[in-house]
Amino acid sequence: MSKTNTVIRGRAMAVSAAALLAGAALAQESTDPIKLTLHDWTGQLITTQLMGDILQEAGYNVEYVQADYLAQFAGLETGDLHVAMEMWETTGRDAMDAATATGKVENFGPTGMKAKEEWWYPTYMKEKCPGLPNWEALKDEACAEAFSTAETAPKGRYLGGPVTWGGFDDERVEALDLPFEVIHAGTDAALFAELESAYQRQAPIMLWIYAPHWAPAKYEGEWVEFPEYTAECYTDPAWGLNPDMAYDCGKPFGEIWKVGWAGVKDKWPGAYAAIQAFTIDNAEMGAMITDVDLNGKTVEAVADEWMAANEGRWKGWIGQ
Repeated sequence: MSKTNTVIRGRAMAVSAAALLAGAALAQESTDPIKLTLHDWTGQLITTQLMGDILQEAGYNVEYVQADYLAQFAGLETGDLHVAMEMWETTGRDAMDAATATGKVENFGPTGMKAKEEWWYPTYMKEKCPGLPNWEALKDEACAEAFSTAETAPKGRYLGGPVTWGGFDDERVEALDLPFEVIHAGTDAALFAELESAYQRQAPIMLWIYAPHWAPAKYEGEWVEFPEYTAECYTDPAWGLNPDMAYDCGKPFGEIWKVGWAGVKDKWPGAYAAIQAFTIDNAEMGAMITDVDLNGKTVEAVADEWMAANEGRWKGWIGQ
C-alpha cells in the first residue's frame, strides 16, 4: 500500500482503519488509535515516528502522546497508553521490570540498538586530569577543580541529563564520594548545546553522553570507566566499594527495548507482530539523529526517507 498525502501525523487518524486494511485478518482488529509515547530526545522521536508510519501503512489509526520516560508505565499498565518504542537498559530496566511483573505491561523485544550512557569528557581535559578514564582520578581535588565552574567550585561540575531520564547520577556521586556537583540539563537540546559551546572554547565539561547518537562520533572524548555494573550494585548496599550505599558503580550497557500494554496483542494482533518485528541498528539511528540535530531536517522528513529506502524491509514486518 503506498503512502498518501492524507496522513496527518501527531494525532489520531480520522480515516477508518477498515477502509485501508490490506487483508481480511486486519479487518477484524480494533479501529481505536494505537497510542505511541513520545519522549524528549531525538532518537526516540525518530523511532516512534517510524513505527507510527509503518502501522499507518498497515491501516491502523495512530496517535502520538507526550509522556514522561519513567512515569509512562502507569499509563501503559492501565492501557491508556499502548507502546513505548525505547526503554534503555542503561536507565529504564528497573521501571520496566516492575511494570512487566504486574502482567499488565509486556516487553515487546529488542529494537536492535545497543545502549551506552555514561559520564563523558573531551580528550583535551586529560591534560588536567591525566588519570582518566579511570573514575578514581575524579576523586583528586585538582582534577575535580579542573571540571569546576563558578557555580560549583571547588567541586567539579557534572552535567546530567534531564531529571526525568533517571540514571542515578546524584546517588553515584554520593556513593563513590566524588567531589562533584550534579547539574541537570533541562532538555536534550540544552545538554548538547552546552557540549558544543564548551568544545569550541576548549572549556572544561563533564557530561552525560549516550549512544546511539552523533556526539561520540563528532567529538573526540572518552567515557569514564566506573566500577562495572551488576544488578546487585543497584539493589544491595553491601555490594561494592561503599558498604553502606547502592549505586557505587557505572551504568549498565545493553539493549534498547520496545515495551507496551499487554492488551496490544489481543486488540491489535497484526500491529503487535509488526512492533515485535521492528529492528534498526545504531549506525542507521546515528545517521538519522545527525540529519535532524546537525543537518536541520525534520523528524518527519527523515522518517519519510527511511521508509522510502527500506520499503521491502518494513512491508515484511506488516505482512505485505
